[in-house]
Amino acid sequence: MMMSKGDISASPTDRRLTTLATHLQSSPMDSADQSLHVSPTSASVFHHLVQAPEDPILGVTVAYNKDPSRVKLNLGVGAYRTEEGKPLVLNVVRKAEQMLVNDSSRVKEYLPIVGLADFNKLSAKLILGADSPAIRENRVTTVQCLSGTGSLRVGGEFLARHYHQRTIYIPVPTWGNHPKVFGLAGLSVKTYRYYDPATRGLDFQGLVEDLGSAPSGAIVLLHACAHNPTGVDPTTQQWEQIRKLMRSKALLPFFDSAYQGFASGNLDSDAQPVRMFVADGGECLVAQSYAKNLGLYGERVGALSIVCRTADVAGRVESQLKLVIRPMYSNPPIHGASIVGTILKDSSMFQEWTIELKTMADRIISMRHQLLDALHARGTPGDWSHIIKQIGMFTFTGLNSEQVAFMTKEYHIYMTSDGRISMAGLSTKTVPHLADAMHAAVTKMG
Repeated sequence: MMMSKGDISASPTDRRLTTLATHLQSSPMDSADQSLHVSPTSASVFHHLVQAPEDPILGVTVAYNKDPSRVKLNLGVGAYRTEEGKPLVLNVVRKAEQMLVNDSSRVKEYLPIVGLADFNKLSAKLILGADSPAIRENRVTTVQCLSGTGSLRVGGEFLARHYHQRTIYIPVPTWGNHPKVFGLAGLSVKTYRYYDPATRGLDFQGLVEDLGSAPSGAIVLLHACAHNPTGVDPTTQQWEQIRKLMRSKALLPFFDSAYQGFASGNLDSDAQPVRMFVADGGECLVAQSYAKNLGLYGERVGALSIVCRTADVAGRVESQLKLVIRPMYSNPPIHGASIVGTILKDSSMFQEWTIELKTMADRIISMRHQLLDALHARGTPGDWSHIIKQIGMFTFTGLNSEQVAFMTKEYHIYMTSDGRISMAGLSTKTVPHLADAMHAAVTKMG
């Protein structure tokens, strides 16, 4: 029964409820209240935005997917395909994943900010070498990151906060995401010469001149192997000259290692440039990705290692890396890193991985030779020997943007406008189609 206003025996809660009920009954929504509803036809607060352009690399796949042609070929995105043109999940990855699924003791708890400890330790060992003095002396701090991109971004933000020189030099050309990643991280991005269009090889003299004129202490981004997009790498002797020059000017090396083992088929050979810089006792940063060499593209598995002068400094560096990571994504995901850790710490699984990795690398090398032979067979004008001299997933064909557009329109072949093609997207069946298109583009489009 409703209490009267004079019922002083009612509890405070009852009195509040009664007052609220009375207010609601006596206060119907007036026209002013009606105006608080947002009209479905009113303008969005974001109406001023313009349509952003597609990513120049990922946009290639968007265009490819819209093309109904049966002969279409996507050579834009850097993802390995089998001879049948299908994505590949390595057998050793499936095996590791099944082991994880069958382990009922595994839980889905948060990882620490720096990630999975075993994964970090084994990743440093993979890139720096099992006998690395930097690892033995505890001068390396490694944190798990979101693939190579995340590793670069974390490293970039760390340097922008704590390194005295906030300028990073990147090669021309380089992966399209590099300037954006480092620029948004707070670094000033400048360039150094790298590729010579005339020879379709390394502009070593230009590289040396530009790094020689860089300010002391500047950061220099180096592709550890299989330079993206050109596939052009320095020789061992040239790497040694680069190392001496950089150390003489106190330039800080920041390696992007996205293709270890995927270039030559040998994990140690592809890590040699990084190890040369670590062997001299100097400091450097290394970003690793397991997207290509383990086919874990969508798992986003990577690591950032910073080699320091002393163990004490390495510990302090790690403490500051945590402060970069925590507000960015808190901590990394567990599944992909667990797959990698499972493979790296088991000798038989590691051996199986090296065999599968060599098979992928060899298939790409075979595609290079088949494409060169096909161009020779057609009498395509020009010297195409750079196709087999370059290494890794990509070939920088030397085709210009007009020729690329012609090949897309007339032959339904998709690639980035700079003429970069993914050799991993080719097969014995599709090489003739590509060779026909390249021949036509060169002869008809000059």
